[in-house]
Amino acid sequence: MDFVEIQGQRYELVKNHKNGWNPEVFEKRYSEVLKKYDYIVGDWGYGQLRLKGFFSDRHPKATRETRMTHFEEYLHEYCNFGCAYFVLKRVKSPGTPSSKKNRSRERRQPKQKEE
Repeated sequence: MDFVEIQGQRYELVKNHKNGWNPEVFEKRYSEVLKKYDYIVGDWGYGQLRLKGFFSDRHPKATRETRMTHFEEYLHEYCNFGCAYFVLKRVKSPGTPSSKKNRSRERRQPKQKEE
């Protein structure tokens, strides 16, 4: 498994089709707007890397076009036939609480009195 960290976000390289993954070019093309997505797809066409964000299927902000289940359709409709591409999945950094629910529970615990 390959991991990359950029602008405080950690990603796992889950698919590297036809060696589409190029960390140097990805770093140059990455935009902060991609932070909100659970997946980033990078595809190559005419020597240019294009990045597109997708949400996990159950994400509240996901629309039909931005769900990861739409990924294959995106490849067929918007990418060059047989192009090289990669898929990155956002992963939680070590030490990050797994959900907002857990964080709020931690804050609500009463402080213990010192003796």
